[in-house]
Amino acid sequence: MITFHPIGYAKTPFEEIDNVPLQSAGISNDIAELIIHEEFVEGLDDLHGFSHIYVLFHIHKAKGSALKVKPFLDTEHRGIFATRSPKRPNPIGLSIVEIDRIEGGRVFVKGIDLLNGTPIIDIKPYIQSFDNIKDTKDGWYEQGFDPKTTLSDDRFA
Repeated sequence: MITFHPIGYAKTPFEEIDNVPLQSAGISNDIAELIIHEEFVEGLDDLHGFSHIYVLFHIHKAKGSALKVKPFLDTEHRGIFATRSPKRPNPIGLSIVEIDRIEGGRVFVKGIDLLNGTPIIDIKPYIQSFDNIKDTKDGWYEQGFDPKTTLSDDRFA
């Protein structure tokens, strides 16, 4: 048994999955907050020097899982591990967001794609020299829809 305890939660304008931006980085400019529980606030020390962070979260409103899904950016069914669908066997999400500012236990971020109240499992700094991998391939996504003009819908509700 693996057990995770949230370090905080997201405070966002999104109450339902419909019309949430698809993926975070560079798509949404909405400002949201990551509210960090008091016992973990000291862990935010020195984070202010980074422009972006990875946010790992529990996809708490996911209903069930599937091994094949039709992702938001495609019309074909794809294997779950070749998508970023929330219908995962372990409903863990990952987003990259831009830090706007940090005030105490509140991290204000841009580019959020989380529902309001989403439990935050962890935060890690985005480090360009480690995380910016050159010459990658994007599989089926290379022929998919434009994520900047496509919003979520009810297919995973």
